[in-house]
Amino acid sequence: MKYADSGVNIDAATRALARSKEAVRSTWDERVKNELGAFGGLFQAAPGEPLLVASVDGVGTKVMIARLVGRYNTVGQDLVNHCVDDILVQGAEPLFFLDYFATAKLEEDVLPAIIEGFAIGCRENGAALLGGETAEMPGVYGAGEFDLAGTIVGRVRAEDVIDGSRITVGDKVWGLPSTGLHTNGFSLARAVLLDKAGLKVTDTPAALGGQTVGDALLAVHRSYLTPVREMWSAFGREAIHGLCHITGGGFYDNIPRVIPEGLCVNVDPTAWTPLPIFGLIADLGGVSASEMYRVFNMGIGLVVIAPPAVDLTGIESVQAILIGEVTTGAEQVALPF
Repeated sequence: MKYADSGVNIDAATRALARSKEAVRSTWDERVKNELGAFGGLFQAAPGEPLLVASVDGVGTKVMIARLVGRYNTVGQDLVNHCVDDILVQGAEPLFFLDYFATAKLEEDVLPAIIEGFAIGCRENGAALLGGETAEMPGVYGAGEFDLAGTIVGRVRAEDVIDGSRITVGDKVWGLPSTGLHTNGFSLARAVLLDKAGLKVTDTPAALGGQTVGDALLAVHRSYLTPVREMWSAFGREAIHGLCHITGGGFYDNIPRVIPEGLCVNVDPTAWTPLPIFGLIADLGGVSASEMYRVFNMGIGLVVIAPPAVDLTGIESVQAILIGEVTTGAEQVALPF
């Protein structure tokens, strides 16, 4: 199976966005400090001031797993942590978060649980939950259906922005473990596990070692704010040449977002063991390795690029794994598939 078989076409989305670039750029002036395709948008209100960094995202069809399991207090955490990671890779730390919750008909037990998740995520990341929007839209959503989106705003000094420009040949590539699918690839995961294989969220396949399908899929998206702060404290901000959040598009589409032209990140997938949920999806769906690494994070949620002198294994709590090296090359990312 491929991602497109589940109804998601990454290539079509890329083409559609490419057609919209000029419309987006037509709104910019000298205060915008990033290019299109960055994980977050950089905005400097006035010369000399710190840059504001903003990002907006959702949790995709993970909300459908939450409905099936009947657990609603984790998807809010997922969304906050995802947004935190998206601005973190540019060197920013979070200031505040705004949420959007849409449903067919408001269920009074569901919304408080979701907001509880937002609050947990914000407290853990030191961000204020300023507020949001709750929309009831019968006819757009079916009974019991809902969707989430969130916007985060953070701040970084201009001299501390991480944009990948310092990445060079010989830099080491490290991976920080993920907790699961995080917030991407759920349409393919559902198509394989629930539709094709006929599993239920309460099932405990042997491959998951006693964990239910629902628990494996709802594992909360990890925030990498604390380990990255530990790296900065140990080695200085200038020692981290690049950070990449492995989200939708997996390794193939996300790593090129931070790698300068002419350089290539060579990833060794034998350097770590993917979480069991990824093996289960690949086996039951007959999904190729290249497709798995294009859709999922495969157990690595954050990629860190640093010079050879920076040994992240010295910070035990970070749990960094050496997964590759930067070389010359036109592809920007290379895996042996």
